[in-house]
Amino acid sequence: MRDRDDIGDWAGLHRRWSGLVHGLARQALGDTCEAQDVTQQVFTAAWRGRGGYAAERGPFPAWLVGITRRKVADALAARTRRAELTAAAAGLLPPPGQGAGGDPEAALDRLVVGEALRGLSEPQRRVLRLAFYQDLTQTQIAHVTGWPLGTVKSHTRRGLDRLRRSLEETGLPAA
Repeated sequence: MRDRDDIGDWAGLHRRWSGLVHGLARQALGDTCEAQDVTQQVFTAAWRGRGGYAAERGPFPAWLVGITRRKVADALAARTRRAELTAAAAGLLPPPGQGAGGDPEAALDRLVVGEALRGLSEPQRRVLRLAFYQDLTQTQIAHVTGWPLGTVKSHTRRGLDRLRRSLEETGLPAA
């Protein structure tokens, strides 16, 4: 690569360097499907950050390898978070042979929603808990909290929006 103009043929660059990126990702992750995801993320990040590539700082493949290393690290961190969530969800299930044999997906959903709720402000969390766990109307919540109805409605709307965004980031479908 001589200069930034040489990185204009992204299809050609992808054909030429995707094997390198995929191989590095597969070696680090040990999973072909996950390596394919990382490869796609690397080329997406390279496309978005193409303005930051400077040939005088190093060759194009080295730039891609740097992006690959960061995306592999992100994938490993996500894998760790998933394993921690799974382990925590397993702790919510009754031992085998006891109880009604809860739904593992529901336990994991409860854990993810609980974590998302902890990310809300205290007023938003209080309003949503009163609404969904105690089945109170907004008027009843205003009475219980002593807040104006408009304040309760604002906390509800902002809390639900923030909760939705948080759940989308974790990959949980917001139904």
